[in-house]
Amino acid sequence: MAAKKQQPTELEQELQAQVDALTEALQRERADSANIRRQHDEQIASLKNIVKAGVMRDLLPVIDNFERSLKHVPTELVDNDYVKGVQGVVRQFEETLTKLGVTRIKTVGEVFDPTFHEAVSMEDNGGDTEIVAEELQSGYALGDEVIRHAMVRVSLQKHGK
Repeated sequence: MAAKKQQPTELEQELQAQVDALTEALQRERADSANIRRQHDEQIASLKNIVKAGVMRDLLPVIDNFERSLKHVPTELVDNDYVKGVQGVVRQFEETLTKLGVTRIKTVGEVFDPTFHEAVSMEDNGGDTEIVAEELQSGYALGDEVIRHAMVRVSLQKHGK
């Protein structure tokens, strides 16, 4: 004898509606939880970058001073072990910056970009294109964020020069 399919009772329908509502609520809560976790991870990454950029800002004058001192080494001392040691420290510092994701902003020969460059003087060479002619102080970026703008001299040059 074939069993007749019984129609759900009113109570069963009500219980199924509650199960459906609770299932939907659970799915929303899981999605909310995943979003909160993702936002938390993004905030942690952002805070790490803020701290890293702050530390870099504090350390950049140190590397600036090392580089300045190397520019003024008398020619007779260029091969001195002490000078080579300072050059090694500068190289190691630059390698560490690279490992941390900090990059030096390109300057000389580049089109002037106020996003990355801070012009301290402008020389008019009869052109209409602003080209960075000299770097006075290196600029650095951490990913898309500029830690310090490069201080530069700009020259107005004819396009293509």
